[in-house]
Order: sequence, then structure tokens, then C-alpha cells
Amino acid sequence: QVQLLESGGGLVQPGGSLTLSCAASGRTFRSVAMGWFRQAPGKERELVAAITNGGATKHYADSVKGRVTIARDNAKNTVNLQMNNQKPEDTAVYYCAAYGGGGPGYFTTTPRNWGQGTQVTVSS
Repeated sequence: QVQLLESGGGLVQPGGSLTLSCAASGRTFRSVAMGWFRQAPGKERELVAAITNGGATKHYADSVKGRVTIARDNAKNTVNLQMNNQKPEDTAVYYCAAYGGGGPGYFTTTPRNWGQGTQVTVSS
């Protein structure tokens, strides 16, 4: 089991930047792939970015590619999502999630553990 706690959400102006952080507890953090998801009002939850357990492989949704970077620090049990050039359509609740295994094949599976979510609002 991995327990997850997100932080860093808030209000940001269009074109601005924001970094979300996820602190994980549990011995298995470094053995599982991690993902950041988001859910906007009236829409389904979608994968924003994912990273393998060792950090070698990353995946980004087409809608954020080039504007978002996912990174993890296995020594600190953290995974961050840096978001640049924010757009109003990025407004959503963002969730940190832990997959059931470490490889990139897990990116398309349903994560086993979720954080409580953090709100990101992009507005002037």
C-alpha cells in the first residue's frame, strides 16, 4: 500500500506556472510507477502524465505535451508535476496515483492508490 498526499494546487493566471507535489508513504513507492490524473467538472478523469518506478520512462497526454514535466525522487518518496504555460482548460482537480507495478505497461491500467486531489484553477 502507498498513501499519497498532494499539495501545490491553487489559482494561476493563463500562461503561468505551477508545480504540484505528491508525498508518498509506504515501502513500495520505489517499486511502482506513478501517475498524475485530472478531472474537470462534467468530464471523466484523465491521465496527465506517468513515470516508471525508476524514472526512465515518462508518458504525457497530448494535451499537455511540451508544457508539463513529471519527475520523481525515490530517496524522498515524492513525485512532482511541473506545469508551464497554463491554459484555462487545465482547470481541474489533480490526483496523484500509484500503479500496481513499476513498468510502462502499467500506465494503461487503473492505479491501485489515489491521493485526495488538489484543485488547480487557471483564470485571469
